[in-house]
Amino acid sequence: MSGDDLAFRDRCAIAGIGTTDFTRNSGRSDFTLALQASLAAIEDAGLAPGEIDGIVRCDLDLVRHNDLAHVLGVRDLSYMGDVSVGGVAPSAMVGQAAAAVIAGLAKNVLVFRSLNGRSGRRYGRSSATQSKVGGNNTYDEFFAPYGLLTSGQIFALIAQRHMAEFGTKETDLAQIALTCRARANANPGAQMHDRKLTLDDYLNARMIASPLRLFDFCLETDGACAVVVTSAERAKDSPNPPALIRAVSQGAMLDPQPGVQFPVLMRDTITTLPAKATADKLYSRAGMGPSDIDVAQFYDCFSITVLLQLEDFGFCAKGEGGPFVSSGEIDMGGTIPINTSGGHLSDGYVHGMSHVVEAVRQIRGTSTSQVPGAQTCLVTSTPLPPGSALILRAS
Repeated sequence: MSGDDLAFRDRCAIAGIGTTDFTRNSGRSDFTLALQASLAAIEDAGLAPGEIDGIVRCDLDLVRHNDLAHVLGVRDLSYMGDVSVGGVAPSAMVGQAAAAVIAGLAKNVLVFRSLNGRSGRRYGRSSATQSKVGGNNTYDEFFAPYGLLTSGQIFALIAQRHMAEFGTKETDLAQIALTCRARANANPGAQMHDRKLTLDDYLNARMIASPLRLFDFCLETDGACAVVVTSAERAKDSPNPPALIRAVSQGAMLDPQPGVQFPVLMRDTITTLPAKATADKLYSRAGMGPSDIDVAQFYDCFSITVLLQLEDFGFCAKGEGGPFVSSGEIDMGGTIPINTSGGHLSDGYVHGMSHVVEAVRQIRGTSTSQVPGAQTCLVTSTPLPPGSALILRAS
């Protein structure tokens, strides 16, 4: 084991968490949402806003570091960081904040993600600029003339391949959606809290990109989430139990394709995500393996991504994700309960930052679907084409 593997272990912690409500029409700007979540996280950490001296954001966020620092009254902003892109960012954002603390560049780092994902920019909708080559300035545009325009389409193709290669069934994907909905029904803050979902509801829902139906798609959400990262020593004085950052990793597959996502279809295999490379690094750095994880928050922009990540993170063998989820192993009482707030499918889609917040709740023992005795929680930010992930543990 190298010294690099030990560099992060338990040296930093998430001391504060905060969210706004998750809605379809917030009636607030991205900036207001970011400010509300940030103030809640800072208060939860037992700090004053002026004690924040670092800020890390996603490069898709419309809110800038200096804007937030100014309104918070940050006295000395000594570290500013950006992480790309969207769903691959949250775990890496926490990792960058921890790295800044360990390097002595900041003491208390605010990490946030804010978006009006329903009333503002809708990430699942294609635009006129995608209809021809020359509109997007990315390799993704070369797929547009052939009709590949949205994320749902690419994950539908991946799901089709997984079904063809391994015999995965539509009812396997249904089980992921149903499990997340059950967790949301127990969570008063979830967008789908009061909406039950049955297998018949799932199967009778409209097909959007075959084989993905309505309930295989994440929610479009207005909202924001924030966390405060500090040293493990300082976190001991926080009013709430800290969640130690055991390890963080980022990864891409060998010979990664350029572009945001569509070029991944040119890989030799499309049923393995960058999650595999990310997971290998993460477990090595943490000194842990899948059997050491008590609960997980899997990035679930679509139901198929959960199934793929269960395989890539070693909770079942490649190709066995379908039978694994349908056996009940991802539900409460299973070997790896997942997405205990309802996930992106039923709680809210804030590009994965809500998963970090829910992981802290699990470590604190305050989740609305609390896994008894949970000491470790995996968070994944591994859609396409790179990825990141982290493991939190109780102190």
